[in-house]
Amino acid sequence: MDLGVTEKVKPLIEAVRKLMAEKIVHLSEEYEGEIGNNPQNNRFVLNDRQKEILDELKSEAKKRGLWNFWLTDSEAGYGLTTVEYAYLAEEMGKAPLGAETFNCSAPDTGNMEVLERYGTQAHKDRWLKPLLDGEIRSAYVMTEPGVASSDAVQLSFEAKKDGDEWVLNGEKWWISGAGDPRCQVYIVLAQTDPEAAKHGRHTMFVMDADTPGVEILRPMQVFGNDDAPHGHMHMKFTDVRLPADAVILGEGRGFEVAQGRLGPGRIHHCMRAIGQAERALELMCKRGLSREAFGKKIASLGANFDIIANARMEIEMARLLCLKAAYMMDTVGVKEAQPWISQIKVVAPLMATKVVDEAMQMHGGEGISQDQPLARMYTNLRTLRFADGPDAVHRRQVARAELRKYTNEKI
Repeated sequence: MDLGVTEKVKPLIEAVRKLMAEKIVHLSEEYEGEIGNNPQNNRFVLNDRQKEILDELKSEAKKRGLWNFWLTDSEAGYGLTTVEYAYLAEEMGKAPLGAETFNCSAPDTGNMEVLERYGTQAHKDRWLKPLLDGEIRSAYVMTEPGVASSDAVQLSFEAKKDGDEWVLNGEKWWISGAGDPRCQVYIVLAQTDPEAAKHGRHTMFVMDADTPGVEILRPMQVFGNDDAPHGHMHMKFTDVRLPADAVILGEGRGFEVAQGRLGPGRIHHCMRAIGQAERALELMCKRGLSREAFGKKIASLGANFDIIANARMEIEMARLLCLKAAYMMDTVGVKEAQPWISQIKVVAPLMATKVVDEAMQMHGGEGISQDQPLARMYTNLRTLRFADGPDAVHRRQVARAELRKYTNEKI
């Protein structure tokens, strides 16, 4: 099992790291500072400077040939393995605009994967090409307020046939990216046959974001933060009409599409989480060596040596598990790799949240303020423990896989 840096990806890692250091980290901070600074005082409107920053970063990435790394095992990408991509995603995770600069950000990567793998040629021409070019953004519309969405067969947002059209009604929430003014396409999971077998009740649709009948009710807040301009929106669909060709893959095949999408997406999040933990540890060490209290460097006080050492060891362990999961995806496929994907989905955000928490503690009051990136990182990482399935669901999958080794009974 080779989990090391290959000769193919080594120069790409260096190139990504260089652009992160030269431009992305400090421009990300400037971009964040400009949120809401527009005549409308609207946090979900981009001002001219924010647009300039995004254009500058994306143009530079394209000019350096650093674009769409996430397209593993695809003629349209670099032909990287998932293991190779893991090293790049870790670097991108170190700044808020890191992934978007290289057109590797969620939820677009998963949505592009759906369109590339399951979409019709018309879908690809209309939405996939501008997404691959980084000209527009997208949202994945799945989670609902009225049910435990961790058990997705319960999702009841409905789509009913009316002649040659589908009519959608219901509410969805935590729709990441729907607040972004550049979001022009939704991929929507809807129940189309409540009497069918449980994994055949739902259908996936693709639609324009400005389709009549779609209303954004509010941005959902995480610890009081609206995550503008990206946002996680609560939305209402009232008699939204879609043509028959809006169906992706086929009626009743929504879960098939969803599983194809969520496998890679889950591990991409984990890779970026490890990058955030690395940055938090770097900030922790620099703070510990630059500040004094009670006549000593902060790093030397209390249990801070142990805290720093444990952070390094836990990052290394999580990285190895992430690479193992990536290797399994490359060698046995997403379905067979699910136990490893579930393991890292639990381990990575837990580890990274702990490291960030310790970094905040070492920074004192500044650590939870807007003067450091740590509070935002903590919020994102804590949210990640729900984003692609709660920890309890992933632990359940790991336990079931383990128990099946010892029984033929249904677990």
